[in-house]
Amino acid sequence: MIIFHGPDEVPADFGPSAVTIGKFDGVHAGHRAIVAQLREIAAERHLASVVVTFDRNPLSVVAPQVCPDPLVSLEQKLDLLAGTGVDACLVLRFDAERSAQPAEEFVSELLVAALHTEAVFVGEDFRFGHKGRGDVELLRTMAPSHGFDVLSISDVAPFGDRRVSSTWVRELLTSGDVATAAKLLGRPHSVRGVVVHGAKRGRELGFPTANLSPDVQGLIPADGVYAGRMFVDGDWHAAAVSVGNNPTFDGVAQRQVEAHLLDQERDLYDRVVDVDFVERIRGMVAFDGIEPLIAQMRDDVARARTILS
Repeated sequence: MIIFHGPDEVPADFGPSAVTIGKFDGVHAGHRAIVAQLREIAAERHLASVVVTFDRNPLSVVAPQVCPDPLVSLEQKLDLLAGTGVDACLVLRFDAERSAQPAEEFVSELLVAALHTEAVFVGEDFRFGHKGRGDVELLRTMAPSHGFDVLSISDVAPFGDRRVSSTWVRELLTSGDVATAAKLLGRPHSVRGVVVHGAKRGRELGFPTANLSPDVQGLIPADGVYAGRMFVDGDWHAAAVSVGNNPTFDGVAQRQVEAHLLDQERDLYDRVVDVDFVERIRGMVAFDGIEPLIAQMRDDVARARTILS
């Protein structure tokens, strides 16, 4: 996948293209179904398939008080989009200037001048431009003079009687239901971070852990213990993953993500790793002493091994 960080990076001879536009937070099953349809349209018309997305949630600029936490970082989102097989992704910096851009200028600058778009694939509720004044009807009005067609996205990837959405995935993760979230995402939810030095309590208790830095990428699910996997050196490794502030001990001020690799011990300090959450084993609790905690950790590891096997 070719990545363009702004319209100025798109070569003059790029395209023609088929384009879809959106936040794509989480790149869930619904998003991937849209990209799959976009690729079919592009293949039929001999066009390049392009996803246009943003470097942040536009709400973080226009209404930060209601902007939700992102499911994934921009880096993670681009990795996930690359996995869909789309030809290119145009990442737009969403700032005050972009939020003030008239909808007509958005079309002429990005879709026409930069991407040479011949097919725009969006939902009927799609809004764009200053204060969301641009809509599908505007696209259809501008289409004939600019040489592109407007194609509508139908409801995709239903899950029961509800449409898959980033909001729903976020609700599931914040409640700890990572297993159902994985069904909506089409994969386990993952966070990414650098392994840093911690208090080494896990090692002292017989369960050494890789502690992720506080600036972890991706939405951290609810506190608790999970069966999961860690991706490092090109391979996935089974792990028991803890999220929380270790209430059994004093002095842990912030939530931590710690992963104990099953049946192996490795030096991972300063390495960037991905941690998947497969299934929640239990919530986070405080124990009355070290022995009950060690007994519970043994049980957590055994349950994680069973789940992951």
